[in-house]
Amino acid sequence: MIALALLSGVMLSSALMVVRSLNLVHSVLWLAVTLISTAGIFVILGAPFLAGIQLMLYTGGIITLMLFGVMLTGKQTGIEIPNTSDGQLAGAGAALAFLAPTLYAIWSVDDFGPALGPVDAKVLGTAFLGPHLIAFEALSVLLLAAMIGAIVLVRRKDP
Repeated sequence: MIALALLSGVMLSSALMVVRSLNLVHSVLWLAVTLISTAGIFVILGAPFLAGIQLMLYTGGIITLMLFGVMLTGKQTGIEIPNTSDGQLAGAGAALAFLAPTLYAIWSVDDFGPALGPVDAKVLGTAFLGPHLIAFEALSVLLLAAMIGAIVLVRRKDP
């Protein structure tokens, strides 16, 4: 329980540093710390397969791609973008609005039911391609739409 609390604290503080960092490279590195601590929580919860996937896919692959993207597109190095947002109070209020029901749901449950036992890749794949196929495909369409939206937003406008 102490390790879970410690990793949760590391994850929350590093996630806060992701959004508060003025340097984009530092923000990506804090995201890597967040993802590594998420893998640690998976290990504590008894899901080593998900922890390995988290480390290989997100921490290894996505962070590497993000760093390459930052390094390749950063023509002017050392530029820090000041955070002039006045919506910090509104953001904190929105975070508390989402946190309060989540904490209530966690504390109101007395028993989580029987443990599922070890979950291996076969069980996970069967669940994704069986009863959860529609949700899995909807998520892939959502991620594709988000990627297309990001490309449209950052593409250069030709005069």
